[in-house]
Amino acid sequence: MAISKKRSFGDIGEKAAAKYLKNKGYEIIEKNYKNTTGRMLGEIDIIAKDNDAIVFVEVKTREMQKYKDTSPEENISYLKLKRMARIGDIYLRQKGLNNASFRFDAISIWLDIEHKKAKIKHILSL
Repeated sequence: MAISKKRSFGDIGEKAAAKYLKNKGYEIIEKNYKNTTGRMLGEIDIIAKDNDAIVFVEVKTREMQKYKDTSPEENISYLKLKRMARIGDIYLRQKGLNNASFRFDAISIWLDIEHKKAKIKHILSL
């Protein structure tokens, strides 16, 4: 099965986001986490640890030449945030982390494919 252009573009953004977080001192715990119990709700792109906090990260990637006038995070809807909260709750319960501090962040990435560069914006606590 071939990977769609959209999926591979998203994968590039998620790898860049994970590298960015590691460089900032975060520990990457999981990537593309999907709840395995109950109804499938979607996925959380990256789950990381920042000191003692669990950080659920939504990554949005856009092509700089096409979308330079819009922010990737503009595509994070209320419904997506609600699903992330539910999946995050499931993750914390499954891992026995009910009392852990946590937050939801977003990382917006504009990729400049031609020049092989990325502009990254980290938004703490959505």
